[in-house]
Amino acid sequence: MTSHARPLHIGIVACSAEGAALCYRTLCAEGAARMGPHAHPEISLHTHSLADYVVCLDQGDLPGVGALMLSSAGKLARAGADFLICPDNTIHQALGHVLPASPLPWLHIAEAVAADAVARGFRRIGILGTRWLVDSEVYPEKLGAVGLEAVRPSEDDRIAMGRIIMDELVYGEFKPESVARLQTIIEHLRDAGCDAVVLGCTELPLVLNDTNSELPTLDSTRLLARAALTAAINSALPGAHSFADCG
Repeated sequence: MTSHARPLHIGIVACSAEGAALCYRTLCAEGAARMGPHAHPEISLHTHSLADYVVCLDQGDLPGVGALMLSSAGKLARAGADFLICPDNTIHQALGHVLPASPLPWLHIAEAVAADAVARGFRRIGILGTRWLVDSEVYPEKLGAVGLEAVRPSEDDRIAMGRIIMDELVYGEFKPESVARLQTIIEHLRDAGCDAVVLGCTELPLVLNDTNSELPTLDSTRLLARAALTAAINSALPGAHSFADCG
């Protein structure tokens, strides 16, 4: 390892399997690139059934979503995690119900995306993700805080994108016709003046990237993993500004 201090233990509050798996693989693969052969921080992961989250989301029950996240947070704290990440954009809208009672600090996925967007000089960002995420203030709030504009897709595009994500991508199904539909949504956002799109569902990077998108992509899954690696390797203090405040 290149650092003398022991890296912090990363806790993953997972929701959907494909996105959580990509985040975990990124932590391990890029950890080795930064720390030395086969090295990465200690990582623990817990997830409730995705069905439990979907029930709450369908009912607009954000306190219920938060309760599931807090349950995972408690189990990860008992497993020895030092801080938490959630590789699921949609359920970040429940963080307001989580942070006051959280046993550990969190990194916020949209803050990692916003920081990368600023670094790359983007100004007007199209939001891709589930209907719950696109309709929320998760990205408008965090992008707006650093002077960036968030643009939501049209109603028809939101419906199509939500179906592709929840009926296909979360099951690991990647259909060429669905990728083509997602590419069309990106073209619509380009025509609306966007200069980049956030892949705001953690499964979207499995089918979209800078090579097949009409706009540059902001890969929320990998950006969150990289932010967590930096925090872990640098043994960032819990009070650092990169952490969401907790009680």
